Amino acid sequence: MNTERRTPRIAVIGAGPGGLTCARILQRHGIDVTVHDHETGPEARNQGGTLDLHEDNGQIALREAGLLDDFFRLARPEGQEMRQLDHAAGTIGFHHLPERGERFKPEIDRGQLRDLLLNSLRPRTVRWGQTLRSVDGPSQGPRLLRFTDGTSIEADLVIGADGAWSKVRRAVSDATPQYTGISFLEAWFHDVEHRHPDIAALVGQGSAAAADGERGLFAQRSSGDHIRVYVIQRAPADWIAAAGLGVEDTVGIRDVLLDRYRDWSPRLRRMLSDNDGLYVDRPLYALPVPHTWEHDPTVTLLGDAAHLMPPLGVGVNLAMLDACELALAIARHETVDDAVRAYEKTMVPRSADMQHALDGHADDLLSNEPHAPHDA
Repeated sequence: MNTERRTPRIAVIGAGPGGLTCARILQRHGIDVTVHDHETGPEARNQGGTLDLHEDNGQIALREAGLLDDFFRLARPEGQEMRQLDHAAGTIGFHHLPERGERFKPEIDRGQLRDLLLNSLRPRTVRWGQTLRSVDGPSQGPRLLRFTDGTSIEADLVIGADGAWSKVRRAVSDATPQYTGISFLEAWFHDVEHRHPDIAALVGQGSAAAADGERGLFAQRSSGDHIRVYVIQRAPADWIAAAGLGVEDTVGIRDVLLDRYRDWSPRLRRMLSDNDGLYVDRPLYALPVPHTWEHDPTVTLLGDAAHLMPPLGVGVNLAMLDACELALAIARHETVDDAVRAYEKTMVPRSADMQHALDGHADDLLSNEPHAPHDA
């Protein structure tokens, strides 16, 4: 009798931090995996702003991935600085300065984190330009993944790391994200020390926030002399269209914002009027609380696909912890089914607890208390 353990065919959908972390740890344990992503390549789009990776989740995953020292070489401990600003006066109230050597949650650019993870994988691990159309086949496997380019593959385990609007999620859950009532509008500032020195001085080396209960601004410094500002409003998801504008109408949107923030400090209003280029519309969505599903032995979820929450500084950290625990469970269990059960036994209640804790807290983004929406 052949008692050799068969190597499972594992397909990860989504080449974000969670999916890449999972693939890296699997490969470190000698387990083959492919990652499939709809983007045409790693340079297809800007990866966004900056993230703070926490010592008790994101950094744990990087340690298991063998990348923690590399992370610290790239990270910006000074980015842990946090300022809370008075919206009317533009003055600093609360001010956190990290202590020398503090490493609890240093910042790293999203693009740098993605490159770190991508470059750690074996060549051809990530299959670019593959948009998932459907997950077919029986729940006992094998699963058939069909892509919009007409190709398909079989897999013994499909891992949905494909974010808020996950297509893998449809195989195990009917849940869809719902609008939270809070809208983000992203604005970019480049070469800030020379072109935007007042904003650079106001933000400092980390993040700065201000809010009045209905509106907010959250600014965060990235490497390379960049700052991103998130304009936060309690508004309908289609507020730009309702104003008769499109996202490309920078001047029109700017006029609307300056009117809505007319009682704010002129120093802060420069974050609305002086940005470089177009705004990026990012309405916030969240999954129902709690989000659970019937166990499936051949499909599971991680990160936003499993537990989409408001961007209060936990999303990427939880996604990477999910990825770490799932990869280790696969390495340590005899069957994929046993591994998925063990993983979900921990992940589902943990994410449900976090969802409950943050349910309704999207409004915190508009409070004048210190907050860090680093997963925006």
